[in-house]
Amino acid sequence: MSAHSKHVNADGSHGPLPPLHLPRRTRMLLWAALLVLVGAVAADVLAGPGVTLTPMLAVTPMVSAPATRNPRVPLATGAVAAVMAVLIAYFVDVALPISVHVASLLSIVAASLASAATVALMASRERELFHVRNVAEAAQRALLRPPPERIGQLRIAVRYTAAAAESRIGGDLYEVTETAYGVRILLGDVQGHGLAAVETAADVLGAFRAGSRIVADLAQLAERMDRIQASHAMQERFVTALLLEVPPTGPAKFVNCGHPPPLLRRAGRVVELKPPAAAPPLGLRHLAGGRYQAGLFEPRRGDLLLLHTDGVSEARDRADRFYPLAERLAALRASAPEDLLDLLLADVGRWAEHGLTDDAALLALRWDR
Repeated sequence: MSAHSKHVNADGSHGPLPPLHLPRRTRMLLWAALLVLVGAVAADVLAGPGVTLTPMLAVTPMVSAPATRNPRVPLATGAVAAVMAVLIAYFVDVALPISVHVASLLSIVAASLASAATVALMASRERELFHVRNVAEAAQRALLRPPPERIGQLRIAVRYTAAAAESRIGGDLYEVTETAYGVRILLGDVQGHGLAAVETAADVLGAFRAGSRIVADLAQLAERMDRIQASHAMQERFVTALLLEVPPTGPAKFVNCGHPPPLLRRAGRVVELKPPAAAPPLGLRHLAGGRYQAGLFEPRRGDLLLLHTDGVSEARDRADRFYPLAERLAALRASAPEDLLDLLLADVGRWAEHGLTDDAALLALRWDR
């Protein structure tokens, strides 16, 4: 960001924060509090000189505080409340002792100062959290580099969605790279979440990027990545992964390391590409045994292959039913990978009314020729 585009926030720091958004329930509660205050002032005026409700005006700056990041706002509303208290004392509550009016004014001043301090503190904490999230997002963008939209015969699109709206970092990973053996693709899901999962994702991506250019056999590449993952200190953190190789000619190969199978959509029908044999996730082969084997399929023009993590296939609706990914994929009319992924994510969002419980990564390929 250039120096000319910066501005100073209410808390004295530089750089814009996202717009403040209050949940609907919070807005309703604040409006209810405001109506109570208006009713109290009206009741005070109608009650005459023997009764006062002006101490309730001390709540005014507290009502305005949640709706702003500027500490001047509760100070200003407190000043308005103080003026109203003076006017009511002078014109309405003339029969009450001066000590009652002084107590009301002092209450308004104290509440205004406390509300302003709270707003300033919350704005500062929000800015710190905003910067931390931006750093995390930048780190993840550095790890998950966007693939090219087209490589030879392939048209490619990727989408990544965090389980929580406030989360910008997770353990799903993907990579697309051109090698002497063809286009090689990785889609994986690290066990767990947070920074530890991202560290593991970085290790897996590094192993794939280094090995995909020098290891000719795709199954041997998976074995190499498994050994690297198992050699790390955090051996209990495993990674489900799908490796795909699309050569310039001939059948495509895939190795499934304990990952949800990819879905092939061809002529309106969707089928799962199942591996020749079950294989464990990366980092667990030394415990579970078995070996990685490559499956084959012959792509045709117009085929669309969807790679996904279980954040999509395990999304649940209100009745606790899993999202029928294969059925919905067959029903979507979009042919362009990027359009199809947008429609698919929107459909998953409607299915999982309470949001995703896990991060979701989607990678779609279409053979154009």
